[in-house]
Amino acid sequence: MPTQETIYALSSGGLPSGVAIVRISGPRALEVAADMAGTLPEPRKAALRWLRGRVGEPIDQALVLTFPEPASFTGEDCVEFHVHGGRAVVNALLDELAQHDGMRLAEAGEFSRRAFDNGKLDLVEIEGLADLIAAETEMQRRLAMAQAAGRQSALYSEWAATLTRIRALIEAELDFPDEEDVPGAINDRVWRELAALADGIRHHLHGSASAEIVRDGFRIAIVGPPNAGKSSLLNTLAKRDVAIVTEIAGTTRDVLGIDLDLGGYLVHLMDTAGIRETEDVVEREGVRRALQSIEQADLVLVLTSGPEVGTVLPAGKRVVTVQSKSDLLDASLPRDERRLYLSSVTREGFDSLTKRISDEVAAATGVPGGFGPARRRQADLLRLTLADMEIGLNGDVMSLELRAEALRRAAHSLGKITGRVDVEDLLDVIFSEFCIGK
Repeated sequence: MPTQETIYALSSGGLPSGVAIVRISGPRALEVAADMAGTLPEPRKAALRWLRGRVGEPIDQALVLTFPEPASFTGEDCVEFHVHGGRAVVNALLDELAQHDGMRLAEAGEFSRRAFDNGKLDLVEIEGLADLIAAETEMQRRLAMAQAAGRQSALYSEWAATLTRIRALIEAELDFPDEEDVPGAINDRVWRELAALADGIRHHLHGSASAEIVRDGFRIAIVGPPNAGKSSLLNTLAKRDVAIVTEIAGTTRDVLGIDLDLGGYLVHLMDTAGIRETEDVVEREGVRRALQSIEQADLVLVLTSGPEVGTVLPAGKRVVTVQSKSDLLDASLPRDERRLYLSSVTREGFDSLTKRISDEVAAATGVPGGFGPARRRQADLLRLTLADMEIGLNGDVMSLELRAEALRRAAHSLGKITGRVDVEDLLDVIFSEFCIGK
């Protein structure tokens, strides 16, 4: 249902800036823009105009673009003013817009909400747009583009169409068993098609962990005993002094973190307190947090400056053992090929470490067939969809009505991913393909 309010807001980045973009959307957008800019340019063509207040005083010279409905981001009449990005300029423009009747400042996300309400974007595309704006690395950009550009939505829509067709066959069997134009009883082909669809969703879900790593970052915990060189390693990788480095054991009391861009992936590096038995209350809390970081990490770098690795890790953790302070080792002694040897003084081994981390990230995210669902909301709804589909597949002892109900729930969960849930789709398939009541 179209809204009667016209909204406006600064749509570009923080001020001051070279250029600032103020967007207007709603039924009064073109009218108010014409009041301020005079003759408006042709749709989607930029033109230079003076923007003036209601008493005629100039606000700024701006590029003006118009996007009449429905061919706009929100599906409503939209206008963009590209003005100089000074705070005084933008504030004067926003204050002038506020003086017009029926105009108000947009709430957070309201332009995107109107785009959804008007069918311009679905929920997956909107989430992808938010991720695209927040993307810091190349792989985050690629993942966000897969959503914002509609590739994920197209996949989910294809699945929804397949499930609707399967449900239509089942509903036709239930509701119109005596009609001659209903194609046969429910046969094995329908259940084979449903099984293939379930396999596709199951495979897609396998990529959810990879997508989560790309979106939220690959977590690496640097652990080991006190004075093993953990903080020196962090500082060297960060190329700045993040952590305090001293010869006093137990200097690091908390978890310190930095973010790196390695091969297009976001990597969170966490320097932790040295793990040891201690009576110091503060250091003991640091050790507890170090152990917690190990639990949360995707990869653990275990540092040791001696021959033994004393840190006990949970089963199943991906681990790289690092021999630190390699410049102090006896060069005549053989080296363990299972370890990486590092020196923060000579920088020995840092290229090998960076490559090893990149390989670990690639292994964790390299799921055939592309990324899975990028958000937990999407993954949770897909799991609900799959669970109800499996009820329908494994319900040989159940009545057809109960199996149909399970598939109805599955279709509802699948539709909620994109926000497109409509029972009319099912009726359209039934009556268009089977000609019921002829």
